[in-house]
Amino acid sequence: MPQATARHILVDTEEKCNELKEQINGGADFADIAMKHSSCPSGKSGGDLGSFGPGAMVPEFDSVCFNEEVGVVHGPVKTQFGYHLLEVTERS
Repeated sequence: MPQATARHILVDTEEKCNELKEQINGGADFADIAMKHSSCPSGKSGGDLGSFGPGAMVPEFDSVCFNEEVGVVHGPVKTQFGYHLLEVTERS
């Protein structure tokens, strides 16, 4: 079964998500932004979600984790929790 390792930033609005993505694309550190802005408890560890298999995350999230490019910040990805910036750091 494939495994993915990812980190994310969770915020309330698409606007905020886009703003943070611009900062990261402009050179800001993903982990720093996650610690400052993410409403997910994972923010404390730089947004790190560890390693997981398909079906462990909500479908919208899962789809990005197992289908999109690794090492790129994706998003905003909308889920029932809010808007995510998502980076797949590894996939096997």
